[in-house]
Amino acid sequence: MTYQLKVKLVHEDAKIPFYANPGDAGLDLYSVEEKVIQPGEAELIATGLVIELPQGTEAQVRPRSGLALKHCVTVLNSPGTIDEGYRGEIKVILINHGKAPFKVEKQMRIAQMVIAPVTRVEIEQVEELSETSRGEGGFGSSGMK
Repeated sequence: MTYQLKVKLVHEDAKIPFYANPGDAGLDLYSVEEKVIQPGEAELIATGLVIELPQGTEAQVRPRSGLALKHCVTVLNSPGTIDEGYRGEIKVILINHGKAPFKVEKQMRIAQMVIAPVTRVEIEQVEELSETSRGEGGFGSSGMK
């Protein structure tokens, strides 16, 4: 199914997000500013985009694998969620886990945005939940191998 994503450019250096390859899940997001992110620090990077998502969807802002592998730079709140009703500028929180300062340049691909359906649920408070074979096991309870 194809949805329509409406995009408004709010900065002269903004670029329309696009899929780099057929079949890609994420649309590339670009920086409209230059900033240096010091090791261990995080910065909010502007994209110059405002979007209108299709009804019943969200946008997930995710890291780019190349930035993570080559520079140890990733999206801090990954995936960042953009709700359907948000109409502010999309900004990306990048963190530098590396040992050297990282320079974000204008027009640099800094993240990717995946549009995904949202499932709404009705909340029901109960006294007990159904039993499962896993039970309360978590955080490594299934073993290493």
